[in-house]
Amino acid sequence: MIERQKNSAKQKSPVEPRATSDEFSKLDATLRPQTFDEYIGQKALKKNLKVFLAAAKQRGEALEHTLFYGPPGLGKTTLATVLANELGVNLRITSGPALEKAGDLAAILTNLQPNDLLFIDEIHRLRTVVEEVLYSAMEDFAIDLVLGKGPSAKTMRLEVPRFTLVGATTKFSGLSAPLRDRFGSVFRLDFYDNAEIEKILARSAKILKVEIEPAACQKLAGCARATPRIANRLLRRMRDFADINHAGVIHSAVVEQGLRDLGVDAQGLDAHDRRILEILIRKFAGGPVGLSTLAAAASEEADTIETVIEPFLLQLGLLARTPRGRVATPAAWQFLGIDLPKDGLGI
Repeated sequence: MIERQKNSAKQKSPVEPRATSDEFSKLDATLRPQTFDEYIGQKALKKNLKVFLAAAKQRGEALEHTLFYGPPGLGKTTLATVLANELGVNLRITSGPALEKAGDLAAILTNLQPNDLLFIDEIHRLRTVVEEVLYSAMEDFAIDLVLGKGPSAKTMRLEVPRFTLVGATTKFSGLSAPLRDRFGSVFRLDFYDNAEIEKILARSAKILKVEIEPAACQKLAGCARATPRIANRLLRRMRDFADINHAGVIHSAVVEQGLRDLGVDAQGLDAHDRRILEILIRKFAGGPVGLSTLAAAASEEADTIETVIEPFLLQLGLLARTPRGRVATPAAWQFLGIDLPKDGLGI
């Protein structure tokens, strides 16, 4: 009887799932481009990297140490993956905070194969003791370790294979000069324009096997903060809304309703961004106000405001940094629908 009920339930199910959760996980993982042909945007950077890669392959050498910097979500980790695939070598990924002592770095370096890539994310957060060991590894392809303590301490030198260090940071100024100068190539990643974001969304939608109309793609691109990571995240959420409420098709109505539910406006600003602007204008009359004061008033960490919220507000021209502090521009007052003060702003 139970078996018969199960079978009838299966027959009555009106919706057939497109993929299992495991299949979706694999699809999401493949959103990251694997080659330069798949990587969209950063044209000048790609052009130079292709030349450096071709030269390294022609000489049979390891690629020079490379550093990528810029706001989060622009594709620094993806570029490291692309480099490894284009060179046909292994990629080892770690992060600055994960390397707590010199031995951690030594264990990774000694297990690399010749010409392999070591990617260190947030490299500006390396501990000083680890960074100093990295100097000799980058220049001499050897590391010096101190064994023991006191008079009986000994120094041991370990040779490591010729490798390429690929560093990524959201805080370029946080790198020490000795480390920064040891990179042969330094690239800044720029924000993407809407046309590039639309191409990224169209590619991701194809991989995720979800249909998105051109008008919906254009709207979604306009509120993705010029950042591929945010664009793909919003696409996944629109896919959820479309699957449950709109027969699996992402059209303009899905995007409009979905963005409203997520609290994201047409320019890509969310509730946290608008709250910072409102505090700056309503509590501090538009500024100028110091970062720490603004952070305290908003109950946010200063680093979060400086590295996550501010960059896009600056790009939109809603915020200005002055020697005396942060100031809301006239565009911010207009954006929030608040009348400008008669005596002007303190910019």
